[in-house]
Amino acid sequence: MFQLFLGLLLLIFGVFLKLTKEQGFSKSKRFWWMFVLIGILSVVAQIFIMYQKGEF
Repeated sequence: MFQLFLGLLLLIFGVFLKLTKEQGFSKSKRFWWMFVLIGILSVVAQIFIMYQKGEF
């Protein structure tokens, strides 16, 4: 369950990086796609694992 929360947090942070106009995030703004991809893969994998264990 904690992995679902972390995956969603990474996904939200990636979207935040894509949409923000803050100057402090300008160097890491190009990595927004990586955070979104890792977040999506993490959430999908955890849902699959929970489904296989019968917890879902």
